[in-house]
Amino acid sequence: MRNQRTFSLEFKRQVVEELLSGISGPAQLCRRHNITSSLLYHWKKQYARGKFNSEPTAEAALQDRVEKLERLVGRLTLENEFLKKGLQNSLSQSTRNGKSSAGGSLSPAVSGGGADS
Repeated sequence: MRNQRTFSLEFKRQVVEELLSGISGPAQLCRRHNITSSLLYHWKKQYARGKFNSEPTAEAALQDRVEKLERLVGRLTLENEFLKKGLQNSLSQSTRNGKSSAGGSLSPAVSGGGADS
């Protein structure tokens, strides 16, 4: 098995800044430093987000926020579906056991009825 190399933040910053300046192309940088192009573009993305002690660009900061919000929406959607299935299973077990949900086994808030109903 190969040992995983580690690179300093300064080295990563230097390579990305050389790429962004146009002095060297991506293929040249990859050959010179013996790194893959995917690693180079990963570093470039991190650089844009300010991970190498540089200021993040506004676009990268917004993209980061969008990604976090999308993950949150996904997690909440999964939780919501899980709770819906649990409620459906609970109601179906109640009706199988001879209990009627219309007979008041649910609280007024859950069944949709309140003091006004």
